[in-house]
Amino acid sequence: MNGKDNEFSFVVAINRKKVGELNLLLYDLIHYLFPYANDDMEIKAWKNHYNQKTDVLIKIGNVIKRISIKMGSRNSVHEESLKTFINFLIYLKIPKNIIDKYLYFHFGDGTINGKGIKRVDSMYLREHYKKEIEEINKWFSNKSLGRKVCDRFIVKGLVYHDSIDALVYGTPEDFLWLKKDDIYKIMDSKMSLFSTSPHFGFLTLQPYSRCIDHNKKYEFARYKVQLKWYSLFDDIIEYMNKSVIPS
Repeated sequence: MNGKDNEFSFVVAINRKKVGELNLLLYDLIHYLFPYANDDMEIKAWKNHYNQKTDVLIKIGNVIKRISIKMGSRNSVHEESLKTFINFLIYLKIPKNIIDKYLYFHFGDGTINGKGIKRVDSMYLREHYKKEIEEINKWFSNKSLGRKVCDRFIVKGLVYHDSIDALVYGTPEDFLWLKKDDIYKIMDSKMSLFSTSPHFGFLTLQPYSRCIDHNKKYEFARYKVQLKWYSLFDDIIEYMNKSVIPS
């Protein structure tokens, strides 16, 4: 089952059901989203067909809540054009020389504009561009960026639509979930993580594709960035354990 099918499965599992008819996991989620809900209240749910962070909208009475749904491994949580991403870095007050270093890493062709001929992969760059990646990450690991990063890449999105209320990982029958504020807290605790790739906390930053083979069909992908939350499942489990057993 792919991600889109899984999102539809959540709609089917929730839509036109009464709260008391839900499985225990969904019952718990609904009661977080709608604390006042009683077992006899009917729920409406539908897929969001717009390009937003919200995948499924849930409504009880006149109140609507929004959830983002992920599954599997190597979760890509965001993609956008390189141009708008660089504008975001400027907004974050990242210095131009650091932005240029990122562009050099992004294109992997010895330039900051993508006009080079010879292209190398991320493995080569991580080995031969270590110092520069460390400099990039020193700026990207500033804790003051955490909430802004979460809002753009996970919670709100590129043009700041309504934010999600919860992030769900798994299927309707077996899932874990985080409150919006939990995501901010996890990011805050992970901003100083070490990585050999450019990253913001737990989010690994990379080009959509470097198109090393010069395939014209995928050249467009060189001018897009994506962010992946590789450790999503582990981070949720770690956070849940810390919440249950205070350090």
